[in-house]
Amino acid sequence: MNPFWQRFKASYLLYSFRQDRTAIFSFVVLLALLVTGLLAPLIAPHDPYDPASIDIMNAELPPAWMAEDGSGFFLGTDNQGRDLLSTMIYGLRLSILIGCGAVMLQGAIGVIVGLLAGYLGGKIDAVLMRIADIQLSFPYLMVAIFISAIFQVAFGIGRYEALAVPLLVVIIGLAEWPVYARTVRASVMGEKNKEYVEAARVIGLSRWRIMFRHVLPNTMTSVLVISTIQVANAIMSEAALSFLGLGMPVTKPSLGSLIRSGFEYIFSGSWWITLFPGVFLVLLVLVINLLGDWLRDVLNPKLYKG
Repeated sequence: MNPFWQRFKASYLLYSFRQDRTAIFSFVVLLALLVTGLLAPLIAPHDPYDPASIDIMNAELPPAWMAEDGSGFFLGTDNQGRDLLSTMIYGLRLSILIGCGAVMLQGAIGVIVGLLAGYLGGKIDAVLMRIADIQLSFPYLMVAIFISAIFQVAFGIGRYEALAVPLLVVIIGLAEWPVYARTVRASVMGEKNKEYVEAARVIGLSRWRIMFRHVLPNTMTSVLVISTIQVANAIMSEAALSFLGLGMPVTKPSLGSLIRSGFEYIFSGSWWITLFPGVFLVLLVLVINLLGDWLRDVLNPKLYKG
């Protein structure tokens, strides 16, 4: 048997997971949502990107159990006549893609900045941390408005819609990287004076090798915990930007843009266009946060009992 798998089976992490029903439930729900999003073309009853499958005459049809004519749309349709269930599944995939992409970007920037600041110290630390403080002083909505406005003026609305996904990844990623930087810096400052680092210096290893091969792996526990929470935050940020009209266009629905498109119809009786994507979004963010809380408790050295 693989030694890694043997160690994992005997680990406190797996033991704690088996004992925590909330963590198991959250993991199962999250896994189901991830699989649903990734396999959207195979699972969704209709393709919301295919104009041939959309009929504007079907706009705002109620869910199947409310329809008097026996409508075939289980959760009804949106204001463009798209099957709401299919649109939510495709929107789920986009929201997860943007959330994970933004966290990868902010993690890459934040980890490198925090590692350099914590290990090198001195003026480099002061400069990098002041840059992080300045970044934190700008709300991500302001950054989003600024970047979106410049991009739309420079390249046009059509180009903006085509590049909305990578643009949102960059906007959210650039807005949140100081969270990683501060955490990694604190961890590195606690690691750099330990005996294994002193031993690496004595045998003549370069500063960069010590930083990236020895110190960095010992800070990844805190990075893992932050990442789970940050994915949920990034998904919520995308939803907020889309709701304000600064995120995904209606032609490429995400959960946030679906909530926005149906919000103006919520008081006219078509409540399902906003309610169901909203419930979907809340469920996704909730299970990610629950898993993040569990990871934080298990990986916190003060709570470790193994």
